[in-house]
Amino acid sequence: MKETIKKNAVAFYKMAYEGNPRKAIELYVGEEYIQHNPAVENGTEGFIAYFEQMQDEYPNKSIDFVRVIAENDLVALHTHQIWPDNDQYVTMDFFRFDKNGKIIEHWDSIQQIPKTSANKNNMY
Repeated sequence: MKETIKKNAVAFYKMAYEGNPRKAIELYVGEEYIQHNPAVENGTEGFIAYFEQMQDEYPNKSIDFVRVIAENDLVALHTHQIWPDNDQYVTMDFFRFDKNGKIIEHWDSIQQIPKTSANKNNMY
């Protein structure tokens, strides 16, 4: 089950991020969808609206999945996102799955990568 939910989390996020959030919901989300990101309405329609608007405004963004970690019914994604004008972000998304391997809850944290750093380590 652990490998299945890891694959499902990546496929869900990639599909939504690349512009097809409605299909991502249909394929990977369970009976309920609890959202903890304060910029996104609770439930599936809020998620769809948020990602459709993002795709309309920023179609040329990209995402790389740096780490995928699973424990029990949770999956954590550590990503590197590049937006127009080389605006870069590190994100950490957490998904909770139901017993059928469907996503039912989401949390995230997003941080812009600064232009300068006190060390030579990257953020991902």
